[in-house]
Amino acid sequence: MVAAREVRRGGSASRDPLTAYHALLEDGGLASESAAMLTEGQRERRLVFGDRPLCVSLRPNLISAWQYDQVNTAAETLYAALGRLERALLGDDVLRRELDLDPREEELALADPGFRAASPSSRLDGFIGEDGIIRFVEYNAESPAGMAYNDELSKVFATLPVMKRFLKRFRARIVPVRARQLAAMLRAHRARSSAKPAIAIVDWRGLPTLTEFEMFERFFESRGIETVICAPDDLRYTKGALRAAGRPVNIVYRRVLTSELLAKDGVARPLVRAYLDGAVTVVNSFRAKLLHKKMSFALLSDDRYGHLYTPSQRAAIAKHIPWTRKVREGHTTHAGKVVDLADFVIANRGTLVLKPNDEYGGKGVVLGWTIDQHEWEQSFLAALASSYVVQERVAIPRYPFPVVLDRMHFLDLSIDHDPYLFWGRVSGTLARVSSSALLNVTAGAGSVVPTYVVEGAT
Repeated sequence: MVAAREVRRGGSASRDPLTAYHALLEDGGLASESAAMLTEGQRERRLVFGDRPLCVSLRPNLISAWQYDQVNTAAETLYAALGRLERALLGDDVLRRELDLDPREEELALADPGFRAASPSSRLDGFIGEDGIIRFVEYNAESPAGMAYNDELSKVFATLPVMKRFLKRFRARIVPVRARQLAAMLRAHRARSSAKPAIAIVDWRGLPTLTEFEMFERFFESRGIETVICAPDDLRYTKGALRAAGRPVNIVYRRVLTSELLAKDGVARPLVRAYLDGAVTVVNSFRAKLLHKKMSFALLSDDRYGHLYTPSQRAAIAKHIPWTRKVREGHTTHAGKVVDLADFVIANRGTLVLKPNDEYGGKGVVLGWTIDQHEWEQSFLAALASSYVVQERVAIPRYPFPVVLDRMHFLDLSIDHDPYLFWGRVSGTLARVSSSALLNVTAGAGSVVPTYVVEGAT
């Protein structure tokens, strides 16, 4: 992706990773063999989302080492700013009301999880622009997905003939993620207990992400940790101990979202009681809901709250977080000027996005430039009556990707760049390509590709 721009400074197209990779695919036999191995490798490793293959691109995400480092520095600075925001939210009832928390969400958020970081693992989702600057549009503080898929897909790409040829010409590396997730969970557990870890991976039955849970289960057990995959209604809490499908557990790898869990009170009760009693390590904690709300970005970018952050954090926010505001009547600022928010939103459909404060998978997102003015105004009125944020559009460049359909086609696709953070340090990246304006596999759009950090020519 961006490695090309770095190497072009040397003036040689042959040393451009993108050009070199695509040139390799001009060999029809090499491309055909690689495509067949990509399909078969995913089948063998069950790299599917529901019944769809996870990846249809024959090229990974390629990013230069210098830009990877720049992105990570930005992400870690913003994580620190979000940490300051979290502490402010915990101590300020008025500020916390900005999040529109459900009373039970607030009760759980205020409870001490037993360890310092509300989100030992998290993910910032963003796009690298033509100017080389990443702009983050969302923060996944509750349950960042895709780690095991990413690691397993990297193993498939390592077997592809085209990738092997590429790595003879360029030094490039992948950054495994799954082990960091386990380390983050164990660190949280050790902070509150000396008991031998036993893990339950908890989410609803019948989800298309089951195959990723199974990958985590095998990985955890390969490290000597007993693991069970279960639904929330498989949990029982008696005599100070939590059981999952009859097996005692003391760590919950929580993939079920707080709002969905609390919507089923009877089902939620065992896990909630065990958490409030301090009988189990829950990662990510229920406190993660504070920053998982999309309002967290409004509290970052609104200059009314600038005093919460350090000068370097304010600079990072201005550079890497798009203008975001809570949808409501009244005045705010934009580009240093005071504006009536409703008038501004209605007049700037082409540059704005409406997002539900607490949804995922692209649900409820309205892209102003994809609809007409009447529909935009109706969407804004509906957002006023609910809990929404409005965010300035981020420019999303497109890059050529060799996509395997009936045969290989080169398509110009959008790609995101979503660094994973573990206790505030970046390790690894989720990248998704799509022809859609919404890059989200859950929403039915997009294909995951592994990320290679290109360090230079061999």
